[in-house]
Amino acid sequence: MIETALVHEKIDQNSIRADQAAAVHTIQVRNLRKQFGDQVVVDDVSFYVPHGTVFGFIGPSGCGKTTTVRMLTGIYHPTSGEVEILGKKPGKFSRQDREKIGYMPQQFVLYPDLSVWENLSFAASVYGVGFRRSQRMQELLEFVELWDHRHKKVGQISGGMQRRLSLAATLVHEPELMFLDEPTTGLDPVLRQKFWQHFHDLKESGITLFVTTQYVSDAAYCDLVGVMVDSRLAALDSPEELRRQAFGGDLVMLRSIERINYDRIQALNQLPFVRQTGRVGENEVRITVDEAATAIPELVEWSKNTGTEIESIQEFLPAYDDVFVALINKESKRA
Repeated sequence: MIETALVHEKIDQNSIRADQAAAVHTIQVRNLRKQFGDQVVVDDVSFYVPHGTVFGFIGPSGCGKTTTVRMLTGIYHPTSGEVEILGKKPGKFSRQDREKIGYMPQQFVLYPDLSVWENLSFAASVYGVGFRRSQRMQELLEFVELWDHRHKKVGQISGGMQRRLSLAATLVHEPELMFLDEPTTGLDPVLRQKFWQHFHDLKESGITLFVTTQYVSDAAYCDLVGVMVDSRLAALDSPEELRRQAFGGDLVMLRSIERINYDRIQALNQLPFVRQTGRVGENEVRITVDEAATAIPELVEWSKNTGTEIESIQEFLPAYDDVFVALINKESKRA
């Protein structure tokens, strides 16, 4: 089981801020736990989601993401802990409260024998959309680029088009908050990127989005990210700070004309802004620093003073897959 002192400290700080400014948070979760028999599926999870942001809930399949979403939407009751959505507990949602929320599940739940237009019309009826229904449906089908396919039966369109139709159906009643459970799973990279563009367009319109995903690289599209591992929240921060947390600071790659010997590596480690140095090749090192923007000019000056001829020096941004692995390895060592 992962025990993360840094995460708990950050969550405690977030809880304080949530208490002080509850009005700006769409979602607040404290010490959430869900147990089925002897199996703990979600264990002591705490986080908040500010209004008008994209929150990424990232982790491998089976880590507790979907169960968490089902507790936030009132489908499951927590074993313990507290949840507030738009200022209300899910167990006390009124019909008006539920109409403010959109939920796109992992599985496609629309009707294959009905057309794209008929499916969207059915979803609009379920939510009681009356006034301007046709106009709203046209706007949504144009938004997800399905207007030209509106007369096709859903069973005859591609999986990606079905996902886009599910997104339109989730939006038909103009929710304030959207839960999107694995919306990009199985999509090709081009369509995944298009989905994220849709999500950011929705954010710009004032909608708060809670997106679960197995794709760690999706963290780059989010404002705030929670990383789930083995039913627990292993990290909670902005994408940029997750990188810093994983590697202990910013990373700078320095490549010289000649071999960087042991003495020069030791000299680098003595610089006050350098946290650690690792050799990548005979003439290249990866340096962990406090801040890359201020460290790079200092490293250039150091190279002049030591006679080190630099071929290149630049900030290195590791892929979020590597960030995720580093975070998990780091926390596993603390367990």
